[in-house]
Amino acid sequence: MRLLIMGPPGAGKGTQAVALAKRIGGAHISTGDIFRANVQQQTELGKAAQRFMDAGEYVPDEVTNAMVEDRLAQDDAREAFILDGYPRTVDQVHTLDRILDGFGTKLDGVLELVVDPEELIQRLLKRAETSGRADDTEEVIRHRQEVYTAETAPLLEVYGSRGLVIEVDGMGEVDEVTRRIDAALPS
Repeated sequence: MRLLIMGPPGAGKGTQAVALAKRIGGAHISTGDIFRANVQQQTELGKAAQRFMDAGEYVPDEVTNAMVEDRLAQDDAREAFILDGYPRTVDQVHTLDRILDGFGTKLDGVLELVVDPEELIQRLLKRAETSGRADDTEEVIRHRQEVYTAETAPLLEVYGSRGLVIEVDGMGEVDEVTRRIDAALPS
């Protein structure tokens, strides 16, 4: 099973993606993890990404795309994976299509965790308290939610037109959401 998980900040994507990857016997592929691993291992892609990050700039799509393609080519991702944090743009959707086509495969579904915006804000404020992240103010969190909505709506339209979007209620306890995901997955 090859899946993409989407949802706004605080929806529980990371938590659910890690657990789901284990349940389906596949890789959890997080762009944040990929960046950190490449930088730490000083790969050519990691060195390229580091130059942009050190300059305070976004890592260009070609570097991100190459890292994702390299990660998808690894053995643990051949049969099953959960993508978390990629793609983020319509251009990246098309690049992912090309990458997967090159491997002779495609996405089986796009899980969208749907959570009430006010619940998301409360979750993130609580997380900010426990993690000591002073930058997670309500204003910053609301802005991140707006950016997510604006940037991901086009991706959901593309995947929705392909019949791939699987909406899952992300409200409630982690175990409840996990059960809903399992019940919603294609067999």
